[in-house]
Amino acid sequence: MSQTVSEQLVGVLEQVGVKQIFGLIGDSLNPLADAVRRSSIEWVGVRHEEGAALAASGQAKLTGGLGVCAGTTGPGSTHLVAGLYEAARDHAPVLALSGDMPRALQGTDFIQTTNPDLLFRDVCVYTQTLMSAAQAAPVIHQAIAAAFAAPGPAHLTLPQDVLSLKTDHDAYSIPTLRPRPEIIASEEDIAAAARMIDEAESIVVMCGAGCRGATELLREFSDRLKAPLIHSVRGKELMPYDEPRWMGGIGMIGTKPVYRAVQDCDLLIMLGTDYPYPEFLPKDAKTIQIDVRPQVLGRRTGTRLGILGSVIPSVRRLLEHIAEKSDRVFFDKLAAARRDWDDMLDKQADLSRSADIIHPMAVARCVSNHARQDAIFVLDTGLNTLWSANWIRQTGAQRIIGSFNNAAVGTSLGQANGIQALDRSKQVIALTGDGGFNMLMGEFMTAVHHKLPVKVIVYNNSALGLITLEAESVGLVPFKEAIEFPNPDFAALARACGGHGFTAHKPGELEAAIAGALAVDGPAIVDAVVAADEMPNMPHVDLEKAKGYALAKIKETLQRVTGS
Repeated sequence: MSQTVSEQLVGVLEQVGVKQIFGLIGDSLNPLADAVRRSSIEWVGVRHEEGAALAASGQAKLTGGLGVCAGTTGPGSTHLVAGLYEAARDHAPVLALSGDMPRALQGTDFIQTTNPDLLFRDVCVYTQTLMSAAQAAPVIHQAIAAAFAAPGPAHLTLPQDVLSLKTDHDAYSIPTLRPRPEIIASEEDIAAAARMIDEAESIVVMCGAGCRGATELLREFSDRLKAPLIHSVRGKELMPYDEPRWMGGIGMIGTKPVYRAVQDCDLLIMLGTDYPYPEFLPKDAKTIQIDVRPQVLGRRTGTRLGILGSVIPSVRRLLEHIAEKSDRVFFDKLAAARRDWDDMLDKQADLSRSADIIHPMAVARCVSNHARQDAIFVLDTGLNTLWSANWIRQTGAQRIIGSFNNAAVGTSLGQANGIQALDRSKQVIALTGDGGFNMLMGEFMTAVHHKLPVKVIVYNNSALGLITLEAESVGLVPFKEAIEFPNPDFAALARACGGHGFTAHKPGELEAAIAGALAVDGPAIVDAVVAADEMPNMPHVDLEKAKGYALAKIKETLQRVTGS
C-alpha cells in the first residue's frame, strides 16, 4: 500500500519499539509530526533541541533500545549535536532526525542553510540525506542498523518535500534491527586467561558497564578466585553497596583501599570497562582485559592479554577452566580497609556534623536513604558527581546514569526527562550542580508540560566547584569572577513553572525537603544550599598535584591578606 516517506519512517520506528520522539516542531518537520500524531508514538516537545538529544540518549543508555530526537532546519538541527555526544561517548543507539529545506532550495544559500551530513559526521556513526522516496526504505534501515551495530547515534536529514512523497517500496528486514548479540571469546584466549589466573596469587576483578546482567557470574568468579570485585563509575550500579565482594570504585569516584589493591595485585582482570584514567591503573601488574570492542583492548595500561568477547559468555567459559583458590588474605585485607573507608564516608555525611552548614555529601546520602529501592539516579557533571557517586548507597536494583565518558555539564535533567517518559510511575532523580542546572533549566518546563515527575536535587554553592579544584591542582588561584555566580531561588522557580519547590539552607531542613520532594506527585526541585569550600576525598594524589594545591592555597591566603 502506498504511503508517505514520513509514514514509512514512523511505521518502522513503531516496529522497533520506539515510544517517544523528543524534539521541537518547525515547518520542515510538519509532515513528520503529522505522521507521529496518527501513530502510537508520543511526541515530547522540549524547550531546547539539546534537551531532545539528551532525552533520547538517556533512554538509549538505560534500555539499550533506540532513542529518537528531532530538530528542524538549520539551528534546530545544530542544537542536537551537543546532546548527541552523550550517545556517542556512552555507546547508546540513537536516531537523530533533521528537518531540511525542500530540495529545490538547496545549494542557493537559502535562509538557515547548513550542511547537516558534514555537521553530524564527527558525532554520528552514520549520516545521510534522503533525496528520493525510493531511497527511504533502505536508508532508514541502514541508519537504525548502524545505530544498533556501533552502538551510537545515527542521523538522517529529511527535506520537507521528500517527507511528503509517496513510496511504494515497503520497509524490510525489520527483525534485523535490534541490539547486537553477545559474542564469546575464542578457546585459545580462554585457555591463556585460565593459565594466567591459575598462576596468580592476588587478583582484582574490575567491572564496568559491560558487566550488566552478569552479577551472579561475578559473585561466582570472585568466590572461585578469592578476588575482590571493584568497579568503574558506570559499573557501580551492578551490585548493592553492602555486597561483601563489591569493594568500591577506583579513581576520584572511588576509594584509597581500592587504589592500593589495584597497585599491589599481581593480576588485574578488566571486564567490560575502558576505564580512561591510566594513573589509577597498575603499571607493573599483569592485566587481562575482556571487551566486545577490539579497539579498547590494551589502550589504558600495559595489557598482557586482550580478549575480544562479551563478559557473560566469556566469564562463564572461564569458570569451566580455572581452579578454585583457597588463600583469602588479599581479599580479607581489602575488605577490612573498605569497612574503615565506609565508616569515614558515613561520618562525613552525618547531618549532625554541623548545625549551620549543609555538607554536600549529606545531600547525596539523604537522597540515597529516601529513594525507592528501584529508583533511577541521573548524575550531572562537576564536583557534584563526586558527591553523588561516592555517597549514594545503591541497592543493586537501582540504576545510575550520567555523562561519565562525555563528562558534559548540564546533561542530567534532559536525560532524566527521557528516562522518566518511558515510565511515569518510576522514581527518577536528577542530581546536579547549580552550574549544570542553569545551563538547561528550561527543560524543567518540559517535565511540567509532559507530566514527567522528575525530582531535581540541586547542589547550590553558587560556583563551578570542579573548576576551582582543577585550578588549584596546578597551583593557580581560582578566577572567582568567572567561576562564581548568583542563582535564582530554585524552589520559587519550580513553583513558577508549575512544579513543586523545596529549600534547605541548614542541616535541620534537608531531610524534610528531600523527603517532601520525593513524595509529591509531579516534577519537583530541591534547592540544597551547600558548603562552597568542601574538598572531596583524594584516593590518590601525585606529588605534582599536592604541590599545586599547597601553592594555590598559599596564593589565596596572600590574596586575602593583601587584597590584590
